[in-house]
Amino acid sequence: MEKITDKIAELPPGSNYFSLEFFPPKTPMGVSNLQARLSRMSRALRPLFVTVTWGAGGSTSFKSLELAEICQRQLGLTTCLHLTCTNMNKDIVDEALAECKALGIRNILALRGDPPRSEEYRIEGDEGTADMGIPEADDADQFVWAADLVRYIRRRHGDYFCIGVAAYPEGHADQSHPTDQTPVHDMPFLVEKIRAGADFIMTQLFYDVNAYQRFDTLIRTYDNGVLKDVPMIPGLMPIQSYQVLKRTTKLSHAKLPDAILQRLEGVKGDDEEVKRVGVDIMSDMIETIKQMPTRTPQGFHFYTLNLEKAVSFVLERCHLIPPDTPESNGDDTSAIDDSSLAPPVTNGTDKTHLSLTNGSTPKIKPHNRRPSSPHNRVMNDSSSTTLSEPSHATDLAITHGIGSLGREATWDDYPNGRFGDARSPAFGEIDGYGGPTLHVSPQAARSLWGSLNSPSDIAQIFLKHVNGTVDSLPWSEGPINSETLTIREPLRDLIAKRNWWTIASQPAVDGLPSSHETFGWGPRGGFVFQKSFVEFFMSATDWKSILRPHLTSPDIAPEVSWYMCTSRGDFESSEANQSGTRHDAAALTSSSSSSGAVNAVTWGSFPGKEIVTPTIIEEISFRAWAEEAFGIWTEWERCWGAGTETRRVLRDTRDGLVLVNVIGHGYREEERLWEILMSA
Repeated sequence: MEKITDKIAELPPGSNYFSLEFFPPKTPMGVSNLQARLSRMSRALRPLFVTVTWGAGGSTSFKSLELAEICQRQLGLTTCLHLTCTNMNKDIVDEALAECKALGIRNILALRGDPPRSEEYRIEGDEGTADMGIPEADDADQFVWAADLVRYIRRRHGDYFCIGVAAYPEGHADQSHPTDQTPVHDMPFLVEKIRAGADFIMTQLFYDVNAYQRFDTLIRTYDNGVLKDVPMIPGLMPIQSYQVLKRTTKLSHAKLPDAILQRLEGVKGDDEEVKRVGVDIMSDMIETIKQMPTRTPQGFHFYTLNLEKAVSFVLERCHLIPPDTPESNGDDTSAIDDSSLAPPVTNGTDKTHLSLTNGSTPKIKPHNRRPSSPHNRVMNDSSSTTLSEPSHATDLAITHGIGSLGREATWDDYPNGRFGDARSPAFGEIDGYGGPTLHVSPQAARSLWGSLNSPSDIAQIFLKHVNGTVDSLPWSEGPINSETLTIREPLRDLIAKRNWWTIASQPAVDGLPSSHETFGWGPRGGFVFQKSFVEFFMSATDWKSILRPHLTSPDIAPEVSWYMCTSRGDFESSEANQSGTRHDAAALTSSSSSSGAVNAVTWGSFPGKEIVTPTIIEEISFRAWAEEAFGIWTEWERCWGAGTETRRVLRDTRDGLVLVNVIGHGYREEERLWEILMSA
């Protein structure tokens, strides 16, 4: 039950420490596998504390508290729970704080979170947002700023909690395209949070060390040094892949210095090399920060994305892992016998011969994304036949991916996005904060997509995106990429001729070089393959009367796999169709309800490696995504005032849609999937 500031104060002068952030996984298997990973990382890395994220508006509150309990009680880690104050009333905050006390958690990171939706979504003349489940902005019931939350905690709980607050080395950005983002503008707000009772500062992620140095100087000299003795912990995110780095910095408005981009440019197609260079970049940043003068021990906070390999390499490189104590059971310098790291029994199967390799490409694959790089395996230490706790050196080797057990442990080493493996702790959005989101403000959404009078207006937005005249969709954050340009015509036909609105797709590829300018990924000297697939919204009527009968016909069924989900969560698939079963929304939380079928739609063969399968489509991940995809319709609807025609059109349209994903198995037949769909 230790406070973070007390632990920092106990450290020797001039010493360093680090902390790790985790988020609640989206699936039950992800939770189980994160528990095993946390146990291993706590033994191998020994963080001073860990933090657990909290979804916007409390959207992940139950899962966040569950994960915090695992960290605090089961693993004995000093735990800090994120708590956002906007879009939540005081009852939710009170319940969370009471639960923290019951669990022995004495540390809170008080964040503003998303801007208050009751204000942000309100249009002039709008009668309110209560009909959408958003609390009204009543000062008696809702917080607005992080300082409000800090004051409230202090007023209700005294000094029981150690409270941290956020700071932004490059300035805070409220909007998707900020025009005034400067740290100087933020300083009065930061001072207010400290004076309200905050104990330490944790920064937003950054890659510009010069900007952090300037910010540190500003912090220590501002307002006659009112902040000079407050511990400030820089936030760092290890570089996992080039595309994820670009996306993360875009969402957080963090600058990528030219020097870093130049170091990554030559290897951006090979995630293994990007990760290696990324470790060098992050280590250089840390060593620079270590040289800065500080009045307290210097800490480093790592946004892990629920992954372990990159952060463990950085920590070891920078000598941040605490040395062994007399109570520990290992020796940091012990030799590691690779043959002793036997893989665990996984899901009842001995996977000794399934040693895994690291592969390929980034996160999510709507029209403007390359795929993620998980591997369709699941690792759970609870089934391991290990008889005694491994030594520290062995634990550290595993987090580095050394040996067959290490390869099993880091099987999902790359950010596990929309088309990753849902059994990974890292599956889902890279920000780790949960809940559907447009990734743009309501004001930007209204400007991008305009007002709507009918479903045909919605169809035009999808068509304009494929044509390149609209930069993004609610489900796709940027323009279509060069790969999608090769199938632009069939995508146009699906939208314009079938009224099926596409949000994700890829073309078939048969053994192109891994260095190919458009389709290449992974190490040079390899060959890459893809099955074509497409994901789209369509009317439930068309699904029942046109597409489903076509896909299940004897001539077509062997050539495709498909998944379908309604806005209510009702699910069908080609595998379930063959077995004659059908799942309703309640089955989503049951892992036993899944068919277990996994469709590898991207794979590669590289010298000295086993086959790498970075992109898969399966029931559990599709159903988790479908819930979020329909939630995004609701977020889009909320951008418009109550009673407006646009809100009505969006709501009525969403209720009549299904989400469908169709995979064509003929990876040597570039046109076959599109022929099948257009012949329905």
